Amino acid sequence: MDKVYKEWFSRIKYKVQQAQLRAVSNFNTILIELYWDLGREIVARQAEFKWGDNFLQQLSTDLKASFPQINGFSRRNLYTIRQWYLFFSQQFEFVPQPVAQLPWSYQRTAISKVKDIDIAIVYANATHKNSWSRDTLEANIKNSYHLRFGKADHNFKTTLPKPQSDLAVESIKDPYHFDFLGLEDDAQEREIEQALTRRIMDFMLELGKGFAFVGRQYKLEINESDYFLDLLFYHLHLRCYVVIELKAGKFKPEYAGKLNFYLSAVDSQLRHSTDNASIGIILCRMKDKIEVEYSLRDMNKPIGVSAFELSEIIPEDLKTQLPTIEEMERGLIDEHQVVD
Repeated sequence: MDKVYKEWFSRIKYKVQQAQLRAVSNFNTILIELYWDLGREIVARQAEFKWGDNFLQQLSTDLKASFPQINGFSRRNLYTIRQWYLFFSQQFEFVPQPVAQLPWSYQRTAISKVKDIDIAIVYANATHKNSWSRDTLEANIKNSYHLRFGKADHNFKTTLPKPQSDLAVESIKDPYHFDFLGLEDDAQEREIEQALTRRIMDFMLELGKGFAFVGRQYKLEINESDYFLDLLFYHLHLRCYVVIELKAGKFKPEYAGKLNFYLSAVDSQLRHSTDNASIGIILCRMKDKIEVEYSLRDMNKPIGVSAFELSEIIPEDLKTQLPTIEEMERGLIDEHQVVD
């Protein structure tokens, strides 16, 4: 093994050196390319020469000695590289592009939590598109984002032209998770609304990329009467206003009619000539799919209906064991750093 290993290690060493030279301009891309090549080499050599797990420790030791300034050559990370390569090489000759754009720490998280390649690609695309942090990626995996993405009931296909209708479908999910609010399940609409605006950044992360907050209880004056929109947003990619109505109970058909009225008013009073048609979203605790379908079928305004979920308040004795925001901020590290 010694002679064969030394010859092979010399080639690996050369590849790392070449990667170092190219890494200055595009660190992450070059790193992922190197890891793919390294994973392929490890798998091939272990299969050909029956090298066991001790081989990874030897490789780790030699790489660290040759490149002490580079992190990422621990035995644990080499094992992860091997598993990562085996995972994606089932379908791809080279690491898929959406995955290649993510930092290695994100990819470690993804392959440890997701066991299906197609689903992993969904999360890679969503992470890149929405600029998720690694914690947000992990939370969305835990909350089964791939099952909620584009799943809301809506009439977008009949009320919006392509490609805006497709983008609108992609922009809402079902259900939404508001566990970050720490509210009981019996919380009322105004309480939820107030909590969402207090945690507006968390709310917009759950909504997804592109939402810009305009106002809460936004006032519209129509024929000397005042009307108040629960939440008003502007979507930067859809180029339109988005009216969100919160309902603490089950969906009712009359909610769609009221929102249709609000959208007509927003289009008349707020919409600019360069804006697209405004979109409405009803967020409710429960809904019946057939009732929603019938309610939206003949509406002329684009409306989506999604459920939302709350979580119970964290017990006081557990709260004392959790780090504060300040403590977490002090412990943050650069997500783009390679982790051993």
